[in-house]
Amino acid sequence: MYEIENVLRDYAWGSTTAIAALLGRPESGGPEAELWIGAHPDSPSTAHVPEDGSRTALDALIESDPEHFLGADSVARFGPRLPFLAKILAAAQPLSLQVHPSLEQARAGFARENAEGTAPDSPQRNYRDDNHKPEMILALTPFEALCGFRPAAATKDILRQVQDAVQDAGTPSGDARTGDTSGTEGATLVAALIDDLDGDEGAALRRAFERLISGGDEVAAATSQVVAALIGRGSLEPYAAELGTVISLNEKYPGDPGVLISLLLNRISLQPGESVYLPAGNVHAYLHGLGVEVMASSDNVLRGGLTPKHIDVPELLRTIDFRPVAVPMLSAEKTVLDQEIFRPPFSEFQLQRIELAHGGGPVPLAQSGAAVVVVVAGSIYLDSPKGDLRLDRGGSAFLAAAEAPVNVHLASDSTGPALAFAVTTGL
Repeated sequence: MYEIENVLRDYAWGSTTAIAALLGRPESGGPEAELWIGAHPDSPSTAHVPEDGSRTALDALIESDPEHFLGADSVARFGPRLPFLAKILAAAQPLSLQVHPSLEQARAGFARENAEGTAPDSPQRNYRDDNHKPEMILALTPFEALCGFRPAAATKDILRQVQDAVQDAGTPSGDARTGDTSGTEGATLVAALIDDLDGDEGAALRRAFERLISGGDEVAAATSQVVAALIGRGSLEPYAAELGTVISLNEKYPGDPGVLISLLLNRISLQPGESVYLPAGNVHAYLHGLGVEVMASSDNVLRGGLTPKHIDVPELLRTIDFRPVAVPMLSAEKTVLDQEIFRPPFSEFQLQRIELAHGGGPVPLAQSGAAVVVVVAGSIYLDSPKGDLRLDRGGSAFLAAAEAPVNVHLASDSTGPALAFAVTTGL
């Protein structure tokens, strides 16, 4: 077992307080968006080597003996790399609207951009590696997000309320006394979106999305009118969450196509302990909250708005799955060993929630191949036939496949109950 130190990413959307408060350490003074726990080559964790007291990057440690650290089954399935990446994610502001490619798309896109000579760190690059990036998020606080396309009929109902707001508002180019705003950008765009959503749902949602993502200045002007009308309307019920999101997104990204694209997507509010998973092609954006995020080890993101970064519209449209979906909620399974495990439909990872109280017994670590553990409350001991390791709040560890089986104990001097999370493969 190896205690590890993890890399903190300071993206501008990150909270300045949430991760520090969760892990019980001082704040850095700047945004703290993501704590990366794993062996991704962009920001690998650093392992403390107990044999000689040295420290080494986790990806380099794994490369020294992949079968020992990962297990033969994992190497055969995923190659000689840790197949997952865990993060503590803290969003104080919305992340970009984004989608992740399938494995086939990632391999083809990465090879194509390499052949074209696109620099690995180019802002124009879509594919930074050859892997897909299915993911899940487990809420630690109330967590707000956009996730997948809503059925077209439900979206039309929301757009009709937007249409009423725009018509009631009036504009200088319409007649404010009668509410006649026909011909204005806002009214015209909303009416066109409602028409777009007729017919086959996949094709309909694609038409509406393309209209917004490709609309340029006309969509920007229309969005400003729509937002002004919604602000002036007062009550946004029964769609307060969806329409309130439009207003708040426009404050951060005025006129951005993602502002109105949000109306095409499921608007979700997770309570602590609730989780969703996100397969390839699912358009999503995290809006606010703290959570444990787990994904296949990749950094491939195609953006679709709410960002100043590169947006490749043709590649984005090739990647998105435009079929409407129910919100992909993920419930924990309780095993006969009293393990609480979230198993998304991806073989790269699963997440175990481990809660320990004084007077209770140990919990077996669910481990298939390598595993990482992070403690967010109390103190624990990881115990295996080959050794043990104490972790206090904020501590984390990497466990080689060869270390199994491992039991997780509450430390006798823990100041209270302990809460930890562990990630291993889903094999």
